[in-house]
Amino acid sequence: MSIEIKTPTFPESVADGTVATWHKQPGEACATDELIVDIETDKVVLEVVAPSDGVIKEIIKGEGDTVLSEEVLAIFEAGAAASAAPAAAEAPAASTDASASTDAEKVGPAARKLIEENGLDANQIPGTGKNGGITKEDVVNFLKTKPAAAPAAPVKVDNAAALNIVSGERVEKRVPMTRLRATIAKRLVEAQQSAAMLTTYNEVNMKPIMELRKQYKDLFEKTHNGTRLGFMSFFVKAATEALKRFPAVNASIDGNDMVYHGYQDIGVAVSTERGLMVPVLRDTDAMTLADVESTIADFGKRGRDGKLGLDDMQGGTFTITNGGVFGSLMSTPILNPPQTAIMGMHKIQDRPMAVNGQVEILPMMYLALSYDHRMIDGKEAVQFLVTIKDLLEDPARMLLEV
Repeated sequence: MSIEIKTPTFPESVADGTVATWHKQPGEACATDELIVDIETDKVVLEVVAPSDGVIKEIIKGEGDTVLSEEVLAIFEAGAAASAAPAAAEAPAASTDASASTDAEKVGPAARKLIEENGLDANQIPGTGKNGGITKEDVVNFLKTKPAAAPAAPVKVDNAAALNIVSGERVEKRVPMTRLRATIAKRLVEAQQSAAMLTTYNEVNMKPIMELRKQYKDLFEKTHNGTRLGFMSFFVKAATEALKRFPAVNASIDGNDMVYHGYQDIGVAVSTERGLMVPVLRDTDAMTLADVESTIADFGKRGRDGKLGLDDMQGGTFTITNGGVFGSLMSTPILNPPQTAIMGMHKIQDRPMAVNGQVEILPMMYLALSYDHRMIDGKEAVQFLVTIKDLLEDPARMLLEV
């Protein structure tokens, strides 16, 4: 029985997608719910799985093709057996060497792409797939364990013959932007061009939070089933309280209308191999520190695994980004439209500070708040950031809401 494999239904905010990787080729056996193709949108990568046991009869949309919601990608033959020569679909690129043909058959498309990009020898990579086949994960694991001092292999440039690199030769490689990277670039430029963006700075003494964390981190982890107490949860809770006091910072602009939100949905920027993603913590006013920490940890894991969904990143009334984990001492974060403000955290660094007429060495962090001056006055922006500073330097105030 033939079944049409279709693109998943896109939400209204996603116009189209791109076929990223076919994990199965015509004639290859597929098991029920086995991944067969990735569809990349401007926000996430959507996975399309096999509807039942069978084989792909025909691929209609190739890698790189633009697809719409519910568009037919391939024809699937349910219950059919695998072809005796699954590599026939790749005949134009097949090698005349018999051993090379055998190697090509045991290497999946995604794995082959990684092997070519990194100049690897497939024969050196142990395969854990069916019949010793090499999967994408096998290549990733091989790269992790590959000796750093290994001799450089020839670099393969897209759509060109492989080049043997001579010492001193300057090599360039041109690759197209991913859809996510292109969308990020477009929105950042739009934010700078359409908003009256300003940034205000302050600094916070992290000693009270660090001492509190040191005192209770073991008990916290034990009480909350292994959830670790980090700094981000304190910043999220402090921002939540400050957003309640300054509604304009929690608002958004829709045309000529100013939309005030009666809830706090805070986006937390997560860096992944595909680019920056901003999953959203919903109703942070009702979340505990443990809820925040466990949810952020889950976001980070799913972001690295490419498992964040569209629902995870929809909406958001305010954003926090932490460049400090990469060593940034100070930066100017760019707005995440249609939000009107974004806060940047930075590296904690010991600095000499004047305290009651005495010089003390304290762990200090610079905070940055970029805001849209069309919606937020400078006075509100400064007071908002000072409120966060005060709450963090005296954590009891968050509990007492004073």
